[in-house]
Amino acid sequence: MRAARGIRALAGHAHLFERAGDEPRSLWTEALGDPPEVYRERILHSGERVLRRWDPSRSKFGAALTKGWAEPVPGDGERWLYLGASTGTTPSHLADLVGPAGRVYALERSVRPFARLHQLALRYPNLLPILADARRPMEYAGLVPPVDGIYVDVAQPDQVAIGLDNARLFLGSAGAFVIALKTASMGREREPRQHLAAAVAEMDAIELEPAVDLAPYHRRHFLLGGRPTRALFREPGGDGARRPTGPVNRAPRRS
Repeated sequence: MRAARGIRALAGHAHLFERAGDEPRSLWTEALGDPPEVYRERILHSGERVLRRWDPSRSKFGAALTKGWAEPVPGDGERWLYLGASTGTTPSHLADLVGPAGRVYALERSVRPFARLHQLALRYPNLLPILADARRPMEYAGLVPPVDGIYVDVAQPDQVAIGLDNARLFLGSAGAFVIALKTASMGREREPRQHLAAAVAEMDAIELEPAVDLAPYHRRHFLLGGRPTRALFREPGGDGARRPTGPVNRAPRRS
């Protein structure tokens, strides 16, 4: 590990930092896990903080931030639902951002990556893995409370609809909805920008921020999102009512 120079906190973010003078921009999260390294990312010390480089080539959210995405971003103490958590690369950075008082409910449906996600959660006490299919939110409704944000990273043709179904069930009216749009999973009959336009139209109940093209880090990918309007909860199947929640499926804490 090396000592950090020129590191500064981003305004409004308790656990997100950048290093002055780096080109392209380099972003770092304050490591919550022990040991801090998750995927061979660079580690720096800044005072008492241990910082992890958010590699834009390994994380679509990291790429969006590198390219100027500003909001929504998980904040200190918030609860986020992550759909399509895989082995936990990006979820670990979101867990850093929400801090020890926050929670990331990390949903993954495939057993093999979930096994690695579960191992990661053993040293990230605020990262809560759930083995389930994002298409069936009622099956895990007892494991996820109302959340402040939803991040969608699923390789399905109907990825927007999957995210919106979860938003109607779990997201608060002042929450955040973010999706890493994978246009290659939406069919080759349209160009990526056409898929983006269709997704924007489908998300008409979200007050969207301008989308970010994630190339060259992730080709045919875009990050888009924003805040829900009341219309989201009035759509069919979504009256905004909360389902009863049960015990959270926590990973075992460190002894």
